[in-house]
Amino acid sequence: MRRIALLGPLKAGILCALAAGAGYPQATIGNCPSFPASNIWNEAVDELPVHPQTAAFISKIGPAAGLRMDDTMPINLVSHTPAKIRVGGISTPESDAGAYAIPDNAGVEKGSDAHLIVVDQDTCLLYELFGARLSGGKVTASSAAKWDLNSNALRPEGWTSADAAGLPIMPGVLRYAEVASGRVSHALRFGAPYTRGNGVYQWPARHYASHNPDGPPMGQRFRLKSSVDISRYPASVQVILKGLKRYGMMLSDNGIPWSMQHDADPRWNLSELTLLHQVLGGSIEAVDVSSLMSDPNSGLAGTAAGMIMTTDALGRLNAVKLGPGLAIINGALVLSR
Repeated sequence: MRRIALLGPLKAGILCALAAGAGYPQATIGNCPSFPASNIWNEAVDELPVHPQTAAFISKIGPAAGLRMDDTMPINLVSHTPAKIRVGGISTPESDAGAYAIPDNAGVEKGSDAHLIVVDQDTCLLYELFGARLSGGKVTASSAAKWDLNSNALRPEGWTSADAAGLPIMPGVLRYAEVASGRVSHALRFGAPYTRGNGVYQWPARHYASHNPDGPPMGQRFRLKSSVDISRYPASVQVILKGLKRYGMMLSDNGIPWSMQHDADPRWNLSELTLLHQVLGGSIEAVDVSSLMSDPNSGLAGTAAGMIMTTDALGRLNAVKLGPGLAIINGALVLSR
């Protein structure tokens, strides 16, 4: 038995790394995890049951509409960039206060949403803005959110973020590097034209963005049916479709049916990405992820057994599940050999 003392609060980053070493695949961004390997974004859903309302959900989104991957979402990776920018013009009290690490030349999403995403590789903090505007060294936005990439903490109940569902955007963006590696090991973010409102949303979402009485709720998980033949597509598209079969996609925003986004890497073959339009909504099914909810206020996927609470880098309660052979005894992390 090996004992490792953890002085002060249990460190989320240490525990995240240990959990990742317990056999979980790990999605990464730059030098950081793209949230813990046990986070719902990174959880495979290919063996979960079909949601009982799948037919109604698909009907509302569009069974004859094709998948789309034709919008670019820049992800700014920074190092040695102090968090010193105070974001002005914020119109929602559901934004996170304090300074943000935003470089002067940050890439901003084109269009009215104008999302700005920054990953600080030194602190593994994620900063996301909606309606971002940069001018003369000043930054303004309609809303602003922070995330600890080593943490499973969700935003407060009912809070929005830079995305309509109150979820982070970055972990659901397709990255060129992961497609080139041959594996997408996380869910993708997507939008739909008709989402449920009136206070209804699905874990892990925290917010709704319509007044529709029915339709799929924000946070609802979907996946490509296992029976869909993907052999005729180029290798890069097959990687994406395999990821959609295993990890699926999460409803996060209002928009064009089945609309997803990729990063701003210039190496993308856009002609190949347009082939996704041939995969129609009728080939998609909704997934029942209720069995994965360990705590309604945490993104940790799985049962509550072995779950402990830590404090993350932003001071939020963070649920962590220890891997096999790990335990906390008298304030020390114990590894059994």
